[in-house]
Amino acid sequence: MRPSGPAAHRRLAHRTARVPRARPAGTGPGAGHRTAGGGRRGAHRRRRVNRPVGAPRYGAGMTRFVLVAGARLGAWAWDEVAAELRAAGHEVHPLTLSGLAEKQGVPAGQRTHVQDIVEEVERLGPCDVVLVGHSYSGVPVGQAAERIGDRLARVVFVDADVPVDGASFLSGWPSDHVRQAIDANDGFWPVPKADAYAGQDLTDEQIDRIVAGSTPHPGATLTEPAVLERPLAELPATYVKCLLDGDELPPAVAEPLKSGNWELVTMDTGHWPMFSRPRELARILHASATGS
Repeated sequence: MRPSGPAAHRRLAHRTARVPRARPAGTGPGAGHRTAGGGRRGAHRRRRVNRPVGAPRYGAGMTRFVLVAGARLGAWAWDEVAAELRAAGHEVHPLTLSGLAEKQGVPAGQRTHVQDIVEEVERLGPCDVVLVGHSYSGVPVGQAAERIGDRLARVVFVDADVPVDGASFLSGWPSDHVRQAIDANDGFWPVPKADAYAGQDLTDEQIDRIVAGSTPHPGATLTEPAVLERPLAELPATYVKCLLDGDELPPAVAEPLKSGNWELVTMDTGHWPMFSRPRELARILHASATGS
């Protein structure tokens, strides 16, 4: 989440690359190619999930997921999604990054968060994993996805920022007020008030839960630059765009979607789908991992 309220910060970030609108069959670029949801396929596949699905009886095989929530959140944010995935037979490992939730007080920078994720994968042993990063955590998750090599089955970015080599989380959008807030709060990005979450498909109870569970976010993780060893477009990836947060994609996402290795999925919900639509999100994660 970025400043001046969730919707506002995402609109600031997404001014350049608009998600392609569907055209009638047989027209426009990519005509004749169909998406996973039965639509047209152009430079990338696009699926849309609009409503709740039934109980999670997904079939296919078991997948190991490592789930990383966005700024100020911890592993607890994935409770409902994790329950859905486990009920479908998957192994799920929600991860709290250093300095957050139960790890509050642990010193952390961007490289610390990348290492947190790499170490979690190593802890799981020689197995393929699907890494999932929400919002801010897309930046360390994308870097970790490169570093775990052939253990990566897929990386899923949930309404997330993605790493750009040499750039920080704050580099891609107007962020002076965030830096000022960090300076004024002893090096931490403070937790916003409840009204910052309005218009994001969240109930009052869900908003109260998010605010109560959030912790101030270590500012160094937002200002230290990302380091990539190869283009992010080379990774097998799914990008989940939450449309209530704005339907435009930042260039760092729009370009990899042209590679053929990335898939775009949209959800008609806000920036925190693990709270507003946990069952839908679990279904998307399952489909991304299994290709179903």
